[in-house]
Amino acid sequence: MSPTGGASGASGADAAPVAGNAVAISGFAFGPAALTVKVGTTVTWTNKDSDAHTVTSQGSGGPLQSKALATGESYSYTFTAPGTYAYLCTIHPFMTATVTVTP
Repeated sequence: MSPTGGASGASGADAAPVAGNAVAISGFAFGPAALTVKVGTTVTWTNKDSDAHTVTSQGSGGPLQSKALATGESYSYTFTAPGTYAYLCTIHPFMTATVTVTP
């Protein structure tokens, strides 16, 4: 793998997606628990546990609102605004994580 960033003149529009836009739900935890992406990035959560889980914004009115995901099911969301998005599993509220979106 090669490092990202630096003084390259490439816009990144034609480059392969940067690894790390996937979140695994495994062992009753979101992994990684803290993810940083750029505006316009689609993040996909995949449930690898035998129990169902959700991906739900903490607080009211947040953008993350998955259904209960069975084993092997995924949920994707494209972040369109910068900020820090805290989320949890409503079935197991001790499962928490964040996505930080940068411009």
